[in-house]
Amino acid sequence: MGKVISFTNKKGGVGKTTTAVNMAAYCADCGKKVLLVDIDSQGNATTGLGFSKSALKKSVYNVLVEDEPVSQNILEVANIKNLFLLPANVDLTGAEVDLVYKRGRERILKEALAKVRDEYDYIFIDCPPSLGLLTINAWVASDSVIIPLQSEYYALEGVSQLMKTITMVKQHLNPNLQIEGIVITMYDGRALISKQITAEIKKFFGAKMYNIIIPRNVRLAEAPSHGVPVMLHDPKCVGARAYKALTEEFLARQK
Repeated sequence: MGKVISFTNKKGGVGKTTTAVNMAAYCADCGKKVLLVDIDSQGNATTGLGFSKSALKKSVYNVLVEDEPVSQNILEVANIKNLFLLPANVDLTGAEVDLVYKRGRERILKEALAKVRDEYDYIFIDCPPSLGLLTINAWVASDSVIIPLQSEYYALEGVSQLMKTITMVKQHLNPNLQIEGIVITMYDGRALISKQITAEIKKFFGAKMYNIIIPRNVRLAEAPSHGVPVMLHDPKCVGARAYKALTEEFLARQK
């Protein structure tokens, strides 16, 4: 049975989608069969893998709100063997409201993914930058969460609220939910504050923090505009090498 992992942070712009997309791509490149689920209404993971949100008739919305099977809405990602996508489209913007009136609303994604879990090694969920009903659905469906954190002061401020909400979900909805790991993203080694904040995060999370740190990198930022992960855009750039090494560290910890 595949492991389900949510990529989550209530703060936007921290490299959450970049981390989900690139780790999914490198896991697939390592021979793992991966399903990436985009439940962020911005649909950045969908466009980052080369699909047009506006052109998609079916998406995760149809699974969550209209009870369609996951298998009917999955897309195969071109040029990357073993990588599949359950996309987001414009319909997802109204999903939070539509889900409010559904029975067992927090468990809809979990029940939907249960039918395909054994077909994949990993199911990665790219969450919205909020702590709403879509994110709660992701956490209830997940075995663990990966939290990308930027090495800046505001990142530390948001972590405590995020951890409180994860604790509440563990208590009431998913007692098995674990912290898979913490990824430091958009790191600027020249800035003293980056080093200080990273040290504070390390002190707080200890061994849960990955050793590989993702630097700020122009090629990483460019890749989504080409609709590909960085491994297809510039596999030798510093950002690509960092995500490859991070994925290898992630996979080594699974053993």
